Amino acid sequence: MKKYHPGTALCATPIALAIMLLAGCGSNGSDDPPVQIKTLSTRADLVTDGDAMVEIVLPSGAQADGLKVEVGGRDVTSAFALRDGRLTGLVTGLAAGENTLVASSRGASAAELKITNTGRGGPIISGPQTVPYVCATPTPQAANGTQPATHASGLGTAAVDAQCNIATEYKLYYKTTAANCSFALPDPTPNVPFDATTPPAAATPPANPCFKPYTVGSTPADLATTTTDNGASVPYIVRVERGTMNRGIYDIAVLFDPAKPWTPVAPQAQWNGKVLYQFGASTGQPRRQFRPATAWTDDKSLSRGFMVVANSLTDSLQNSNRVMMTETVMMMKEHISDSYGSIKYTMGSGCSGGSINANMNASIAPGLLDGMTISCAYPDSESTLLEVNDCVLLVEAYQKPAWLNLMTNAGLTPAQANAKKAAINGHRDQTGCHAWYNRFGTNAQVGNYFTRTVVDNTTGAISQASTLTNNCQLPTSQVFDKTSNPNGARCSAWDWATSIWGKSGDGNRSRETRDNTGVQYGLKALMDGAISGEEFVTLNEIIGGVDKDSQLVAARSQADTTALDIAYKAGIVMSGQQLAKTAVIDMRGYDDSLIDVPPGITAFPQALVGIHHQWRSFSIRDRLDKANGNHDNQVIWRFGRSGFTPSTAMATSAFLTMDEWLTKLKADSSSSTIQQKLKAAKPAGASDYCVLSSDAAQATKVTDTAACDADPYLRKAASPRQVAGGPLTEDVLKCQLKPVNVADYNGLLNAAQLSRLQAVFTTGVCDWSKPGVGQQPAVSWLTFAAGPGGQPMPAEPVSRAR
Repeated sequence: MKKYHPGTALCATPIALAIMLLAGCGSNGSDDPPVQIKTLSTRADLVTDGDAMVEIVLPSGAQADGLKVEVGGRDVTSAFALRDGRLTGLVTGLAAGENTLVASSRGASAAELKITNTGRGGPIISGPQTVPYVCATPTPQAANGTQPATHASGLGTAAVDAQCNIATEYKLYYKTTAANCSFALPDPTPNVPFDATTPPAAATPPANPCFKPYTVGSTPADLATTTTDNGASVPYIVRVERGTMNRGIYDIAVLFDPAKPWTPVAPQAQWNGKVLYQFGASTGQPRRQFRPATAWTDDKSLSRGFMVVANSLTDSLQNSNRVMMTETVMMMKEHISDSYGSIKYTMGSGCSGGSINANMNASIAPGLLDGMTISCAYPDSESTLLEVNDCVLLVEAYQKPAWLNLMTNAGLTPAQANAKKAAINGHRDQTGCHAWYNRFGTNAQVGNYFTRTVVDNTTGAISQASTLTNNCQLPTSQVFDKTSNPNGARCSAWDWATSIWGKSGDGNRSRETRDNTGVQYGLKALMDGAISGEEFVTLNEIIGGVDKDSQLVAARSQADTTALDIAYKAGIVMSGQQLAKTAVIDMRGYDDSLIDVPPGITAFPQALVGIHHQWRSFSIRDRLDKANGNHDNQVIWRFGRSGFTPSTAMATSAFLTMDEWLTKLKADSSSSTIQQKLKAAKPAGASDYCVLSSDAAQATKVTDTAACDADPYLRKAASPRQVAGGPLTEDVLKCQLKPVNVADYNGLLNAAQLSRLQAVFTTGVCDWSKPGVGQQPAVSWLTFAAGPGGQPMPAEPVSRAR
């Protein structure tokens, strides 16, 4: 059969268009090059919720008026049109699993692209979801028998399946012109303890809210206007989309004109295409569905045309599975692209656990976030847990008779004894470890437990609660107990993420990374003369560890070596090499003590929590420097007397500086690496400075690093692991060992003490000159769909000729 080519009589006639494929035009039989098919909102194998934004790229000489697009035998050509010079369309109605999209056009042969669609309940790359999981309800419900109390979803209907999918709703609000209004959520819901047996009272909206419900067609007398960064002056009306994604509840807020349509191929002009993604603080692993912990009412971003986004599964308090959290961000971004339009860039924000999630996104899946403004920052949860676990062991050890007897026999005052604790802990004073013990010392508990709390910051005395609780937020009868319920739900962060870590040889518990084998607590304090040889040896004799059920034991903790490999390979221990691909402004306030407050300050804007220590920002920087030879992508702004989160002025300045940075970054179309582009785009305002604690107005920027470091409330301290000889990077989860060497102690230990020390460290002490056990470069991205441990993502699907 003769082949026909563009320009021949058959291919040029309108009648022939109906028989193009049969005739060979645009088919396997054609010599014409094939079209190319691309998914724009995500990879073709990571599509969710049944829709995908698709681009058809025609080869030179091909014509769009002959385009035909099918998926699963269904014609979807009408979705496509030439927009901004590109042939794009939103393909909807994708079936679960693999879909074949076929496209052809006049002057181009047909091609196909395999698109894999997953429901909005997930998962995609994080592996099987942990169960049980309790869905939120339209109104909060009290605990009843084996059913824990439920949170209110903020939605009007119930979940329709076990993945807690709830129908999406949209609400309109307007910003008022009222003075001194509150930016608290206008529709709050109460926090409900999981064992609450009486219906909770409704949460009270603010008395003078900045955002009020808006009725379409109305013009409230107090309706504010705003000018976006595109220069458009518009009524300050916001649409909030609330729904569920990957079992989390999300909010998407953006300026909106109710009188006009909004489609992903024709977004309303007041959206500037930029996304502010908010990550919630703290850390936890409850088996209950919550609303987002952050508020969408962020005036500095909304008023300028940004979209504000949050999902409860990206709140660290609600989800300790960092891969699932990262996956949720990916799914949210795809949903935005498919529902609202193309995203110019995504800026992350968060404090404390929120900063962990921002950093984890950059480490596990670089590219999801283009930049971040973070405060009270930690690099990741696994290495932060080093300090938490060490503090738990030290606080307990200081209350043991062997240690107390040493203090008593030496005739030390409480202040002298606490000075020794501070030297061992590496902190400003003894309360840094008290704060960790009280706030997160039980966060790794796997079963039901009685909370233990330091009740006296001078003596370090501990009190134990009389009622049981658990970290799953499930009825006690459903939770692990070694004797009575060994198959019950386990509630540590590792058990919440078993799909990532896998299970140990006993098949019950998840693998984990806790380890203090070979750690010589107080080593630097000994060498500096802050503690005696007897105190050093005694401490290391009594410190002990925790077993796999989180119980204090005399033996040191032992990590699962497979878990160590996973932690590093997956980027769950934050990789400096990966973080270097994301712009970072790190705002570091003072929160190094529960009792030491800067002079002249009677109270901080926030209550002191004592865990957001100055050294953490420099630990992140040290990882960048060691991995890349520079920290060109990171800026640190320190402040001494404004609390541990930045002032409104500083937060706004960081936001605007990051906006400038990312705008310049996205304008760079060169072939330079992302690291080179970040450096080139870095604005003049993105440089280190501090505001001294002596500056009452907190207004003068000091760029002299030495002057900043000399401020006692800006100077970085250390951690127990660093005092034991570990690096500032604090990224060695388990150290390699070396034999005890008498010469290492400079004659500070006598023969008997050396013998006792060798009895403690029979397998050796930490060799900090070597990498950690299992320490290796991160691999991006990994998928855990095929099982724990993860595999590198396969090559992105591309279209092929039919």
